[in-house]
Amino acid sequence: MENRNIIYYQKTDSTNMRIEELARNGAAHGTVVVAEEQTAGRGRRGRRWESPPDGNIYMSVLLRPEIEADKAPMLTLVMAYSIATVLQNQGYEDVQIKWPNDLIISRKKVCGILTEMHLQGAEIDYVTVGVGINANTKQFPSELQDKATSLSLESGRTEECDLLIENILQRFDEEYNQFLKEKNLSFLQEAYNQLLANREREVQVLEPGNAYTAYALGINQNGELIVRTHEGTEQAVFAGEVSVRGVYGYI
Repeated sequence: MENRNIIYYQKTDSTNMRIEELARNGAAHGTVVVAEEQTAGRGRRGRRWESPPDGNIYMSVLLRPEIEADKAPMLTLVMAYSIATVLQNQGYEDVQIKWPNDLIISRKKVCGILTEMHLQGAEIDYVTVGVGINANTKQFPSELQDKATSLSLESGRTEECDLLIENILQRFDEEYNQFLKEKNLSFLQEAYNQLLANREREVQVLEPGNAYTAYALGINQNGELIVRTHEGTEQAVFAGEVSVRGVYGYI
């Protein structure tokens, strides 16, 4: 995206909320909001995302894709894959993706992604892809220490957030453009599955009003997680409908 418009806040409520406001006022595809601190950051299912001013990355990207609405959830996986490959290239070789929207290192969460779609009738008006990365946090609250980590804690160095953001956006542009051509995830399916922390693990599938354990096999070209139940049948789990957790911990 040439001449990308990046809007910086030292402190804001939520970068996703800022993008939504900009989108309603006609902001262009590719607009990015970056903040040093969020007071109302949020994750999937309305969960609060702690966003202290510790040199972390809080950003959201405005997209106006010409795709069917049911394909929008795949953008979460495109962003997750883009971030994972950038981190790998920067030496975080054990980074993995916890389907559909988290990245982990050392079996702990280091990044979360929140994708929100806004429709005009049956058509997509815009999509907001929010990203939170624990870049330079040195210490987490006791209740998060076994679940969360930061790039700095893992590497022992201070991350340059501006450079990391630049690299992520550049890689995302490449993967996003390929996604628009393919209209599915076939072009990254194999590579994504190699990064998938859930793969070949027993997971708990949490559907509304129903929970069951199954064996995760990998994603299909639509970004759905294929699981094999204890009865031996294979099912596609759709990210917009359910949540997947590890049976014996966060993964």
